[in-house]
Amino acid sequence: MSQVILITGASRGIGAATALLAARAGYAVAVNYSANSLAADEVVRQIREKGGTAITVQADVAEESQVLAMFEKVDAKLGRLTALVNNAGVVDQTARVDGMSVARLKRMFDINVIGTMVCAREAIKRMSTRYGGAGGAIVNVSSVAARLGAPGQYVDYAASKGAVDIFTLGLAKEVAAEGIRVNAVRPGIIDTDIHASGGLPERARQIAPQLPMLRAGTADEVAHSIIWLLGSESSYTTGALLDIGGGR
Repeated sequence: MSQVILITGASRGIGAATALLAARAGYAVAVNYSANSLAADEVVRQIREKGGTAITVQADVAEESQVLAMFEKVDAKLGRLTALVNNAGVVDQTARVDGMSVARLKRMFDINVIGTMVCAREAIKRMSTRYGGAGGAIVNVSSVAARLGAPGQYVDYAASKGAVDIFTLGLAKEVAAEGIRVNAVRPGIIDTDIHASGGLPERARQIAPQLPMLRAGTADEVAHSIIWLLGSESSYTTGALLDIGGGR
């Protein structure tokens, strides 16, 4: 059976690195993006250039109608889904909780938490033996911030990733007997452009000397862990929260 993977937020950073590795591992890859179609097209181009199969699928995971359309396109173009990586997520400008607006909080949880849950819901309908599927694997991208709290910077982000952790644990138990494994990775300081979107483009390099390993991680290092959790080598692993934080 062909392996079909959907990776949300796959036009850059950890998502793009995971898409490239998944293609090398033999998956047909659906590269989701919200706005940057050129970046998503480039990921697909690189996959196809090396003989892989890939398509782009636009959707804002905070919008249910767009998520449903995305899954329908994957069904039509690639076939039945066997793997999902819930990677799409946002941070915001550094702030204390007493300076956070409700609009900011809603955006954070709509994308990071509700989007993750809705995408998982649709994946289950395609993977679960309960629905005639052959099983599959889901990896949610959380953060070390979920256990550190990110005080004075991103408490809302940390809280949203804490919710992702608990969702991972509960869902893993809920669908284990239906052939689906659910795990999460919790990256630490990774050198990607997500820091720039939070207003701190040099954050990874500035924090690196304070980390136990004295360096930031790379998107590829996280991607390799995700691919391992999706594959047969981790066939008895479900409900795991794998820290990739360089000892942080």
